[in-house]
Amino acid sequence: MKIVMFGRGVIATIYGWALQQAGHDVEFYVRPGRTATYGDAVDLDLIDTRRRVRGQRVVQKWPVRYREALEPDHDFDLIVLSVPHHRLAEATAFLSPRVGQATVLVFGNIWTEPPAAVGALPLDQIAWGFPQAGGGFGADGVLRGTLLPSVVFGTLGRPPTERERAVRQAFREAGLRIKEQPDFRGWLWIHFVSDAGLFSQGLRLGSLSELAGATGDLREGLLAGRELLPLLTARGVDLRRHRGGVLMFRAPTWLTAPVLAWLTAHFAPVRVNFAAHSDPEAEEPREVCRDTLAEARRLGVSVPRLEAAEPHFTREGTSRA
Repeated sequence: MKIVMFGRGVIATIYGWALQQAGHDVEFYVRPGRTATYGDAVDLDLIDTRRRVRGQRVVQKWPVRYREALEPDHDFDLIVLSVPHHRLAEATAFLSPRVGQATVLVFGNIWTEPPAAVGALPLDQIAWGFPQAGGGFGADGVLRGTLLPSVVFGTLGRPPTERERAVRQAFREAGLRIKEQPDFRGWLWIHFVSDAGLFSQGLRLGSLSELAGATGDLREGLLAGRELLPLLTARGVDLRRHRGGVLMFRAPTWLTAPVLAWLTAHFAPVRVNFAAHSDPEAEEPREVCRDTLAEARRLGVSVPRLEAAEPHFTREGTSRA
């Protein structure tokens, strides 16, 4: 399959590497001038858990190919679109006249109705997925992160189309297990508020990385997530269909917080992912918290822990000092 990754972010790079390993033809679309900035290779330091629970460390300089233009008559089979949720509208507006005959995999957080989130992109060319990888580029330019053994795909109330099945097959060929979510809209929103709960406490400390091993702060993050479950119900999510997805927030925190603290401090695949989220200026965690709080206020849902953390994710807050 001929694949273009939209941008050279963390998710695009990790999965671009995995897909190219599997024999797919992978390029990166980047803004004009970025090719010279990025250079012709990416320095990787990854924990790859596709074959081992604790993962295999991969350290290599991976040669990559960039393009700074995307013409409407391109011959790509797949465009992987993984951008922060607050950049999705800008990205889809750029892609809509350039999508050609390609399938577009929308691969990240969404907080609006999914069909509305993709703007003018043709819905019959969309596949819906969510990465199970993470990390960050360090000051030295090295991408440190974790690739988990599965990836999430879903649909919006119908079976996968032929296009969607082809995308799933490409990821299977990369050694990844497919987790299907038939109510993908609900799953996406549960993931979003899960992020908001933990991000709110990470931002209070300075960054998500500061939560690693911090049992008390992780407990507050879990409780913040629990307080957001009624918001999902108010938005029409049937939580009975997602018992596994909300279990972490409904279970007793005297049990879950210490387990999560141990994982973030000692289990390499989780520890590396948390440690890489150390940028105190990162915008997406703030945008996730702001949008979640705005929706809670719109619907009249009480979210006291998220409210209390608001000074740390507003532009007027002091957490950037």
